[in-house]
Amino acid sequence: MPVSVRIPSPLRPFAGGQSVVEVEGATVGDALAALGEKHKELIARLRDADGRLRSHVRIYVNDEDVRFLEEEKTALKPGDTLAIIPAIAGG
Repeated sequence: MPVSVRIPSPLRPFAGGQSVVEVEGATVGDALAALGEKHKELIARLRDADGRLRSHVRIYVNDEDVRFLEEEKTALKPGDTLAIIPAIAGG
């Protein structure tokens, strides 16, 4: 089932410059695994050494934060959109 993954500007160099990547996946975890197969450098920026999402990375499915759903087990439907949102700090 194809879903779209929106890539934020700071991470686009690790996704071949693409702003959207189409992947297959029944769950958020499946979609991220498929994204990692296509763009290993990108997934290395999203996951820590233990394979968990880094604390500063948020994933949204159709504007819903997966932390408030079923996290990486959140089911996807064809046409869903995942958005990767890295936290940005400044001062």
